[in-house]
Amino acid sequence: MKILLVKLSSLGDVVHTLPVVQDIRAALPQAQIDWVVEKSFAPLLARSEGLHRIIPCEIRRWRKSFWTAATRQAWRAFKHDLQQEAYDAVIDLQGLTKSALVARLARLAAGGKRYALANQTDGSGYEAPTRWVADVAIAVEPHIHAVWRSRELAARALGYRFAAAADFGLKVAAAPAKTHEHFPKGRVAFIHGTSRADKEWPLSHWVALGQRLNTAGYQLLLPHGNAAELATSEAMATALNGAAAGSALVPPVLALDALAEELAQCAGVIGVDSGVSHIAVALDLPHVQIYNFDTAWRTGPDALGHGGRQLSVFAQPAPGVDAVWQAWLACSTAGVAA
Repeated sequence: MKILLVKLSSLGDVVHTLPVVQDIRAALPQAQIDWVVEKSFAPLLARSEGLHRIIPCEIRRWRKSFWTAATRQAWRAFKHDLQQEAYDAVIDLQGLTKSALVARLARLAAGGKRYALANQTDGSGYEAPTRWVADVAIAVEPHIHAVWRSRELAARALGYRFAAAADFGLKVAAAPAKTHEHFPKGRVAFIHGTSRADKEWPLSHWVALGQRLNTAGYQLLLPHGNAAELATSEAMATALNGAAAGSALVPPVLALDALAEELAQCAGVIGVDSGVSHIAVALDLPHVQIYNFDTAWRTGPDALGHGGRQLSVFAQPAPGVDAVWQAWLACSTAGVAA
């Protein structure tokens, strides 16, 4: 059986969909699973156990220059790549017009069908063309976590039951945790970057939390993905390294696969609600996720069954340093024998 998953973006949504691959592999071990995704997220999917083919696209970029010859050529190349296989099932896991278009362009095998969501779920985008294009539109419970939304849709489309625990299936190279002579507990990554300013945590809070972690024996890793995030990382590092050189490290920009490897060698991650924070969840790292809005029920780690190793903290206008620190203490010691 050949199955095509369509989940183009964003990073957090792609991460939330990863367990679908492992669910299908467990239920249908002979299935060939392909996935269409925005090119910038393809390196992360390359770490997904069991994917046969990753089909990259750049719809975000193409729609900004759809009239150019270069875009038309790139679109034709993508369409040719997409249609190399005929699929028994095409599952639109995104529910938007752009994903419906990709699902419609995909080639079906004899008897094959296209599946999609029949309804919007709380807090998620949804556009009607997704169900117009589908042969089978499947209604799911509106009040549902993002991970379970995708798992439920795929399971009902393909006729299987999935295990309660979500297996994200990310492959990372085994390597010892990175340590420093003055920070024997290893590194904690601060994921401060987010596409929405109203999800950010105050810089002063990050610095105060970093000081506590340094005192407790942790070095800090401050990744970034753009110039604004780099400036924030450098500001944190300047504040923290003034007390002790090497307290905080600012790495170069890393592709998502390399970033996943770097995070996997950390003692844990503390971050705002962002795609990179969700990678920490997928890696099953001790993790605190910071929310300025009461939306952790649909994107946060608490509901995913990680035995207290991953928690979300919510307050308005933003959680305090003490609340995040206490959550970190709980996450970092969960499952450790007294």
